[in-house]
Amino acid sequence: MLLGACSRPAEPWQLTNVSGHLPDLTFALTDDSGKRMSGADLHGNTTLVYFGYTHCPDVCPETMARLMQVIAKLGPDAQHVRILFISVDPARDTPQALHAYVSAFDSQHALGLTGTDAQIESLAKHYRVAYQMEKRDPDGSYEVTHSSAVYVFDAQGRARLLATDKDSPDAIAHDLRRVIDSAA
Repeated sequence: MLLGACSRPAEPWQLTNVSGHLPDLTFALTDDSGKRMSGADLHGNTTLVYFGYTHCPDVCPETMARLMQVIAKLGPDAQHVRILFISVDPARDTPQALHAYVSAFDSQHALGLTGTDAQIESLAKHYRVAYQMEKRDPDGSYEVTHSSAVYVFDAQGRARLLATDKDSPDAIAHDLRRVIDSAA
């Protein structure tokens, strides 16, 4: 009884805790080098998953830039982090296009993933990600409206946290460090 009285309650998360509310990191897609990749390939790493597209004019580059700030704040702990940029526009986002895009941010930690329309649709539904192709402009270009959350999975591939554009790089780095430390 005395031991229970001495323990402190767990520090609250700064991000949204989704433990037990979202499925584990499971997928089978093509990475930005053209190789097949699955969620199991990332076990041992804390993984950030973001659904976006390379032609995105604002939200995607802003989110990726914010994640690069997080990586910088993590310092040596960043070696345990991988960022997955999963395309919601597989028609335009070839492995080569994804490679160029994610490499412009961070080729060490970030990886682009794509698949068939059916694979992306199924995976997006699996993680409750919304996206929709907008009407094409006369020149054939189009935008994709999509959710902008970043999903955080621990080293065992369990969904742990959800970061939004309202969460600062400091808050994300703080909670990521806790997830990384819990795996050690």
